Amino acid sequence: MFTVFKDFSFAAAHQIRGHTGGCENLHGHNYRVRVHVSAATLDELGMVIDFADLKRIVAAVVDPFDHRLINEIPPFDVRNTTAELLAQYVYEEVARRLPTGRSLRRVEIWETASSCAIYEG
Repeated sequence: MFTVFKDFSFAAAHQIRGHTGGCENLHGHNYRVRVHVSAATLDELGMVIDFADLKRIVAAVVDPFDHRLINEIPPFDVRNTTAELLAQYVYEEVARRLPTGRSLRRVEIWETASSCAIYEG
């Protein structure tokens, strides 16, 4: 099995509904998103996936959040905006856009340099 990963970033604000600490207040993060893609065989060029293609796929999913209030963007207008739920959303959306024979292994959402949530299918 071959696996590659690529990092992406966006800046956004959010507030966690129902949180009883500081996170219920509007605040922001410079998010880092790490996407891991695997394949049992490489393509004709010897790649799991071209990084440019992966960039295009992930951008379609995360770019709508950039410099926005995540709580206003479906499905997060009704779903909470935790890093865990963001990781699950990104995983599901990227996975359905990958070429045949490629599988999404994991998505990491970093809110800070020391705080990360991971979703693995």
